[in-house]
Amino acid sequence: MASALHNQRVAGDFLDCYSVASDLPPRRAAEIITAFPGWAQFLLVIRQIVTAPFGLSQDGPEAADKLGPFPVQSETETEVIAGFDDKHLNFLVSVLSHEGQISLATWVAPHNVGGRIYLAAIMPFHIAIARNALARVARA
Repeated sequence: MASALHNQRVAGDFLDCYSVASDLPPRRAAEIITAFPGWAQFLLVIRQIVTAPFGLSQDGPEAADKLGPFPVQSETETEVIAGFDDKHLNFLVSVLSHEGQISLATWVAPHNVGGRIYLAAIMPFHIAIARNALARVARA
Protein backbone atom coordinates (compact mmCIF):
# COMPACT_ATOMS: atom_id res chain seq x y z
CA MET A 1 0.00 0.00 0.00
CA ALA A 2 1.50 3.32 -1.05
CA SER A 3 1.12 6.59 0.81
CA ALA A 4 -0.81 9.41 -0.82
CA LEU A 5 2.45 11.38 -0.51
CA HIS A 6 3.81 9.51 -3.53
CA ASN A 7 1.36 11.44 -5.70
CA GLN A 8 2.97 14.71 -4.56
CA ARG A 9 6.57 13.88 -5.47
CA VAL A 10 8.35 15.49 -8.39
CA ALA A 11 12.04 15.66 -9.31
CA GLY A 12 14.02 17.57 -6.67
CA ASP A 13 11.68 16.74 -3.78
CA PHE A 14 12.81 14.85 -0.70
CA LEU A 15 10.92 11.74 0.37
CA ASP A 16 11.87 9.23 3.04
CA CYS A 17 10.08 6.50 4.94
CA TYR A 18 10.75 4.46 8.07
CA SER A 19 8.60 1.57 9.34
CA VAL A 20 8.13 -0.50 12.48
CA ALA A 21 5.91 -3.39 13.48
CA SER A 22 2.78 -2.02 15.17
CA ASP A 23 -0.96 -2.59 15.09
CA LEU A 24 -1.79 0.93 16.26
CA PRO A 25 -4.26 2.96 14.22
CA PRO A 26 -2.56 5.77 12.28
CA ARG A 27 -4.02 8.61 14.39
CA ARG A 28 -2.76 7.09 17.64
CA ALA A 29 0.68 6.44 16.12
CA ALA A 30 0.78 10.05 14.85
CA GLU A 31 -0.04 11.33 18.35
CA ILE A 32 2.90 9.36 19.75
CA ILE A 33 5.18 10.56 16.95
CA THR A 34 4.35 14.23 17.56
CA ALA A 35 4.73 13.96 21.35
CA PHE A 36 8.39 14.96 21.03
CA PRO A 37 10.76 13.93 23.84
CA GLY A 38 12.67 16.62 25.75
CA TRP A 39 15.81 16.48 23.59
CA ALA A 40 13.74 16.93 20.40
CA GLN A 41 11.79 19.80 21.98
CA PHE A 42 15.14 21.43 22.78
CA LEU A 43 16.15 21.11 19.11
CA LEU A 44 12.86 22.74 18.11
CA VAL A 45 13.55 25.67 20.44
CA ILE A 46 16.95 26.13 18.79
CA ARG A 47 15.22 25.95 15.38
CA GLN A 48 12.80 28.68 16.48
CA ILE A 49 15.64 30.95 17.57
CA VAL A 50 17.67 30.42 14.40
CA THR A 51 14.76 30.72 11.96
CA ALA A 52 12.81 33.57 13.61
CA PRO A 53 14.72 36.31 11.71
CA PHE A 54 13.70 34.65 8.43
CA GLY A 55 9.98 34.73 9.22
CA LEU A 56 9.49 30.96 9.18
CA SER A 57 6.47 29.47 10.91
CA GLN A 58 7.19 28.55 14.52
CA ASP A 59 4.06 26.61 15.49
CA GLY A 60 2.43 25.93 12.15
CA PRO A 61 -0.70 27.66 10.93
CA GLU A 62 -3.95 27.68 12.88
CA ALA A 63 -6.13 24.67 12.14
CA ALA A 64 -9.12 22.92 13.67
CA ASP A 65 -7.26 19.59 13.67
CA LYS A 66 -3.55 19.44 14.42
CA LEU A 67 -1.03 16.78 15.34
CA GLY A 68 1.62 18.66 17.29
CA PRO A 69 2.37 21.75 15.22
CA PHE A 70 1.14 20.14 11.99
CA PRO A 71 -2.36 20.75 10.58
CA VAL A 72 -4.04 17.54 9.45
CA GLN A 73 -4.47 17.63 5.67
CA SER A 74 -6.26 14.32 5.23
CA GLU A 75 -7.21 11.27 7.22
CA THR A 76 -8.45 7.83 6.23
CA GLU A 77 -8.78 4.58 8.11
CA THR A 78 -5.18 3.70 7.14
CA GLU A 79 -3.34 7.03 6.81
CA VAL A 80 -3.04 10.47 8.39
CA ILE A 81 -1.24 13.22 6.47
CA ALA A 82 -0.27 16.44 8.22
CA GLY A 83 1.93 19.42 7.42
CA PHE A 84 1.91 22.81 5.77
CA ASP A 85 3.43 25.09 3.20
CA ASP A 86 5.93 27.66 4.53
CA LYS A 87 8.08 30.34 2.88
CA HIS A 88 11.03 28.05 2.31
CA LEU A 89 9.40 24.66 1.69
CA ASN A 90 6.27 22.56 1.66
CA PHE A 91 6.32 19.82 4.29
CA LEU A 92 4.00 16.83 4.76
CA VAL A 93 4.27 13.72 6.91
CA SER A 94 2.29 10.55 6.49
CA VAL A 95 1.57 7.98 9.17
CA LEU A 96 0.38 4.87 7.37
CA SER A 97 -0.91 1.65 8.94
CA HIS A 98 -0.74 -1.45 6.77
CA GLU A 99 -0.46 -5.17 7.55
CA GLY A 100 0.89 -4.75 11.08
CA GLN A 101 3.31 -1.97 10.19
CA ILE A 102 3.34 1.73 10.91
CA SER A 103 5.25 3.76 8.34
CA LEU A 104 6.33 7.35 8.83
CA ALA A 105 7.01 9.10 5.53
CA THR A 106 8.20 12.67 5.09
CA TRP A 107 7.84 14.66 1.86
CA VAL A 108 9.56 18.01 1.43
CA ALA A 109 9.41 20.28 -1.60
CA PRO A 110 11.89 23.15 -1.21
CA HIS A 111 10.65 26.43 -2.73
CA ASN A 112 14.03 28.10 -3.03
CA VAL A 113 17.71 27.88 -2.16
CA GLY A 114 16.85 28.71 1.46
CA GLY A 115 14.61 25.65 1.59
CA ARG A 116 17.35 23.42 0.18
CA ILE A 117 19.88 24.78 2.70
CA TYR A 118 17.41 24.34 5.54
CA LEU A 119 16.64 20.76 4.50
CA ALA A 120 20.35 19.87 4.31
CA ALA A 121 21.00 21.46 7.73
CA ILE A 122 18.21 19.65 9.55
CA MET A 123 18.58 16.24 7.89
CA PRO A 124 20.66 14.57 10.66
CA PHE A 125 18.14 15.80 13.25
CA HIS A 126 15.18 14.72 11.10
CA ILE A 127 16.56 11.20 10.87
CA ALA A 128 17.19 10.98 14.63
CA ILE A 129 13.72 12.33 15.47
CA ALA A 130 11.95 10.03 12.97
CA ARG A 131 13.77 6.92 14.19
CA ASN A 132 13.14 7.80 17.83
CA ALA A 133 9.48 8.47 17.10
CA LEU A 134 9.00 5.07 15.51
CA ALA A 135 10.84 3.36 18.35
CA ARG A 136 8.29 4.94 20.70
CA VAL A 137 5.45 3.71 18.45
CA ALA A 138 6.90 0.18 18.48
CA ARG A 139 6.98 0.22 22.31
CA ALA A 140 3.38 1.46 22.61
